[in-house]
Amino acid sequence: MRAPVKKTGRKNAAPAISVRLSDRVMLEAQADGSLDAWFDGYSTGLGNFSAAAIGRAQDLSTGLRLSSFSPDGKPVEKEIDVLVRRLARRGLVEYRLAHPADAKELVAIEPQLPDYWPRTLKPDNADVIALSRFAYLRRRGGEMVLESPRAGALFRIGDPKIASILALLATPQKISRLRRQDGFPGMEFLGLLMDCRILFKVEAEGDGFRADEGDDNLVLWDFHDLLFHARSTEGRQANPIGGLYPFAGIMPPPPAVRPSWPGKQIDMDGFLDGFNALSEPLPGIAGVLRERHSVRDFDDTRPVTLTELSRFLDGSARILSKWESPLDPEDGDSPLIDYTTRPYPSGGSSYELELYLAAANCEGLTRGFYHYDAGRHALTPIDVRPQDFDAMLTSAELAMDAPGAPQILITIAARFGRISWKYSGLAYSLILKDVGVLMQTFYMVATGMGLGGCAIGTNNIELFAKMTHIDFHVEGPVGQFAVGRALPDQP
Repeated sequence: MRAPVKKTGRKNAAPAISVRLSDRVMLEAQADGSLDAWFDGYSTGLGNFSAAAIGRAQDLSTGLRLSSFSPDGKPVEKEIDVLVRRLARRGLVEYRLAHPADAKELVAIEPQLPDYWPRTLKPDNADVIALSRFAYLRRRGGEMVLESPRAGALFRIGDPKIASILALLATPQKISRLRRQDGFPGMEFLGLLMDCRILFKVEAEGDGFRADEGDDNLVLWDFHDLLFHARSTEGRQANPIGGLYPFAGIMPPPPAVRPSWPGKQIDMDGFLDGFNALSEPLPGIAGVLRERHSVRDFDDTRPVTLTELSRFLDGSARILSKWESPLDPEDGDSPLIDYTTRPYPSGGSSYELELYLAAANCEGLTRGFYHYDAGRHALTPIDVRPQDFDAMLTSAELAMDAPGAPQILITIAARFGRISWKYSGLAYSLILKDVGVLMQTFYMVATGMGLGGCAIGTNNIELFAKMTHIDFHVEGPVGQFAVGRALPDQP
């Protein structure tokens, strides 16, 4: 007799992506049919929706499958699509990848960009993929998170077997072989990571990594430099940033002045020959340094003039001379390197910094966004969306804690390749040093001209990329400085 055929259970369905409200968010329906989102003690209106859509929106607390609604679906599906995208733009949702019959999620996806939307690229079994050199897995509280400064989202790892799969991808792996591994998380997961450029496709197994996963500008970046650039400013992360006093309830504030070292001190006041440095005016540059201070409130009835702006840029950032020199003078095939001199110093005479001006109120200059050509001492207008221009000024106003927007907002951007072509391991560090030197130069020139200035601690690298259409790793903001005429009652 033939042995009975053993019945097998139905194959598990592929993991599906769902969207859900972030933990701190709840929805509240109003009597007029409008829907509000409440979070951190604040609320924001989301618009009016039908009773059916509001009822279905309650499922967002646990999760709605992305495939269950669409802008091209039924009326309720269209409404849910509008609602979810409004929540997403405000950073109020996250996504999960899980098997439909399993409550345990493989990963939770936290957007880092306001316009992030999960997309699963369609890799092929024959494709060879590898882990990006910018990707990293770390502990955050009691969770493991997978991140990359190039990614639009981070991934909270729910299944520890995923970590072993990621470890395998330190070397190129063919997907067909990867699928045979225990704990393979599914093609959807690979597609999500490829969309976020945490995984990338290589041409053949064993090929080089650095040149395969990006353009020539990306090749120049070291891991720690790109990570610091993306995580120390706004635009490409969802972490809190700024003067939030995170340790106010944990430890007392450090003193403004360091406690003195023990030992006998040498009193330097005895060498001033009766000169009172704290009360008597100082000559020349020393006096300008003593007078320097930040000005956050500008007199918009007396805007800075185009003539003054020209003198300010001439004294602080104009190219004074140009020359070129071979990398190796004894090698006839050595590449020639261009150099310039400017009023401020720069590491290796790289002068990688570029200036972009948001002119909000300048007499003689049309309101708009400009690039400063330091070689020709000229301003070139850049066509940008009005809402992006206003957003840049508003962000600076908030960062300065000022009552209004600056008259001139200077964004200091870096051409990263200019300095990383030469320096390894400290390129971004040198850029930040150059920014500090340039900011001090701005302060000194503004003070000497009787203008007000204020260095700004943060900027939005994603907003700048949208305004200039330049990838954030090619040329991006590393500092901002406000210039204008101070109110008469300011010191």
